[in-house]
Amino acid sequence: MPQIRLDDADAIDGRHLRAVAFQEVRLEYVRSRGVDGGRAAVIGSGRGDLARGLARIGFQVDAVDPSAAATALARQREDGSPVVHRSAPAADTGLPGASYDLVYCADTFEITDDLPGAVAEAARLLAPAGMLVFDTVNRTLLSRLVYLGGFQGIPATRIVPRGRYSAARLRPPEELGAVLERHGLHMTDICPFEPRGVGALVRAVLDRRAGRITDDQAGAAVGFRLASGHPPLVTYFGCAVRR
Repeated sequence: MPQIRLDDADAIDGRHLRAVAFQEVRLEYVRSRGVDGGRAAVIGSGRGDLARGLARIGFQVDAVDPSAAATALARQREDGSPVVHRSAPAADTGLPGASYDLVYCADTFEITDDLPGAVAEAARLLAPAGMLVFDTVNRTLLSRLVYLGGFQGIPATRIVPRGRYSAARLRPPEELGAVLERHGLHMTDICPFEPRGVGALVRAVLDRRAGRITDDQAGAAVGFRLASGHPPLVTYFGCAVRR
């Protein structure tokens, strides 16, 4: 059986698989919001894929992750992009306040036990005309089947340690919107995103576990795309600005 560990280049790391599978659709969503350069902070940066992607489209990026191991892996993969990596919790990044045109919270809202603290910190970092962008997981029957069952419960498709996700930390848009409002932010958009098919997602997970594809091939294998026009069934993007 493959080893399942987070922030470990020698194991099946579902956190990283998720990041590379989401990479292109994350950048597409940022571009769709009209944010095309300036200073960005990425909270929940992991191994730095999103931070480097934002740098390629014109941002100067500060990347923060609570895992020292993930931050070390991100630094090992530095490619000359204008990205500075640091390890710090989402609720206390140590970054300068009111300084960022874009704050992107990735792999954060569905993980943290301190959602108000993470939102308050994101709000603190935003410049007056800045935008918060995030992706997270809704709390639906389908999302529970995927995240609590497929990704961490069922042995054949497990890619993260058990307990990584919980029903209480899955975030319905209305719940998350209320927390944002309490911290001076107004949600202006919700956009679901999804794989091109359930079969493609399952095959990609099984192929990665069997070593038939690499982490970097996972994105193309799953083919995530924006899916506006219906409420989010599993994952969704959102953005918020100061009220």
